Amino acid sequence: MSENTVKYSENGFWVKKEADKYIIGLSEKGHDDLGEVSFIDLPETGTIKTTDTLIGVEAAKAMTDLASPLAGTITAVNEALENNPENLNSTDATVNWIVELTDVSAEAFEALQNESGL
Repeated sequence: MSENTVKYSENGFWVKKEADKYIIGLSEKGHDDLGEVSFIDLPETGTIKTTDTLIGVEAAKAMTDLASPLAGTITAVNEALENNPENLNSTDATVNWIVELTDVSAEAFEALQNESGL
């Protein structure tokens, strides 16, 4: 992933900008914080705010809800995670992505961290 198009949230997500969409997945920090993920509660498509839960997870170290790092419109959800939550444990962004967002503020994206926090 190119450095200038990938940012990181404090709560363990990576966010990749691709044209007018933003793809969100679980970062190395997220893996480290949670441990092996065994269950995920995925969001629906539609509007989401930064105060809204993006995903709920059951993992080795925690059972928790993680807030969305960005506000926008969820246009796609990685439905494969529903039956294969262990895909979140992968470091492959083509497998561990969670949602695609549009209608995101460029300023909000730029305000995210450049480093994963590990």
